[in-house]
Amino acid sequence: MTETGRITRLFKALSVETRVDMIDLLKHRSLCVNALAKSLGITPAAVSQHLRVLRNADLVIADRKGYFVHYRLNRDALARLRDDADRFFLHEEE
Repeated sequence: MTETGRITRLFKALSVETRVDMIDLLKHRSLCVNALAKSLGITPAAVSQHLRVLRNADLVIADRKGYFVHYRLNRDALARLRDDADRFFLHEEE
């Protein structure tokens, strides 16, 4: 995948306010679907759909803990996104 393709995929994943809110919640600690649903005031099914998009964009990682799956940020992917965005937006013609 090209750099612009990767940036496009990530921006599409972050183009929904609920997903940005999820990222904000996951900055502090890992959470399960039910905890995210309660914090966001949406159904667990809706959370699962949003998490699928964020997982496909490699922005969150699922960790199984007993019967539950906890989600956490993929900080490496976020760092790459920041670097890619800096190169994309701040690149000046020579």
